[in-house]
Amino acid sequence: MNVLQLASTLIAFPSETPADGGCQSVIAEHLQPLGFAITWLRFGAVSNLWAKCGTGSPLLVFVGHTDVVPPGPLDAWESPPFEPQVRNGRLYGRGAADMKSSIAAFMVAVGAFLTQHPAHSGSIGLIITSDEEGPAVDGTARVVEWLRARGEHIDYCLVGEPSCEQRLGDVVKNGRRGSLNARLTIPGRQGHVAYPHLAENPIHSGLPALTALLNEHWDDGDLDFPPTSFQISNLNAGTGADNVIPGKLDVRFNFRFSGKSDEADLRYRVEQILKKNGVAAKPEWILSGRPFVTPGGALVTALKESIRDTLGVDARLSTTGGTSDGRFIATLGAEVAEFGPINQSIHQANEHVLVNDLPRLVHVYQDVLKRLLP
Repeated sequence: MNVLQLASTLIAFPSETPADGGCQSVIAEHLQPLGFAITWLRFGAVSNLWAKCGTGSPLLVFVGHTDVVPPGPLDAWESPPFEPQVRNGRLYGRGAADMKSSIAAFMVAVGAFLTQHPAHSGSIGLIITSDEEGPAVDGTARVVEWLRARGEHIDYCLVGEPSCEQRLGDVVKNGRRGSLNARLTIPGRQGHVAYPHLAENPIHSGLPALTALLNEHWDDGDLDFPPTSFQISNLNAGTGADNVIPGKLDVRFNFRFSGKSDEADLRYRVEQILKKNGVAAKPEWILSGRPFVTPGGALVTALKESIRDTLGVDARLSTTGGTSDGRFIATLGAEVAEFGPINQSIHQANEHVLVNDLPRLVHVYQDVLKRLLP
């Protein structure tokens, strides 16, 4: 199958996280005739696939996920989200950009490379999970633990996340910021709004602390990362009645932090600001990932040169955006970079990818293989 057919086949499987829906079986069936050894790694409800061809070094690994976010209201879609359709030069469907098209491009590129270069150096691997859009606990993180226990060393990791912004080739992600979440409950005492002296309003008592957090300057960033950002994502209180002072205020917030900060320092500073502003409660902290960056090296060089020579675009390096499974691979000491389709429609209704970009993406991946595994 060509890349459009493969992408359409994968999109047709309903694979809302953590479901795989059958995608990984299709991937394995495509890779086995090429000489890949397939290992199924099931952790909890999550299906993971480790495929490897060859035993030499260096080892280049493609990383992707078959799970997708829920489609949302179906009436917002012009065509059913799991019935791939091509309209006006675009392939529509949930997962088209994030990231089933990249996985299809991996498969076609690897097949073409092995056919044309049977005596290549090194080896090729693929890590495919169905837990990237979910908690990301039993997916790539667990696969990395398994690989580490086996002594498997990954030299280069190319993640197929949709990295581009305006045109294919304009952005390569060479790292990601850390992500630190917090859940904070500020207690109060419920009562009637007409008798505030008999109650304690947690919104009123919490606002000075929240304002101080919003106004805090966390760091200046550095050459690889923008400054650390703080965002309140949820703020909930009250019973729904207009005349009731709430008994508690629930707050959720997130840091996307640069290499100039670490989670321990951020936690300490937040707790000191809360204490200074009269909030005794302490947050419950959840670390989603630490910052990582590949500032240079063979992978980034090969990827940028392949994009320039294949697409005629000078790619810009970036570490912005959300987290990715690259954060887990980076702990193995691998060079990590992300490159995939335009990301403007990801997680939206009518998610799509440009049909003409699919073979161009294949050519970039194939050229990277030629440069790194000559």
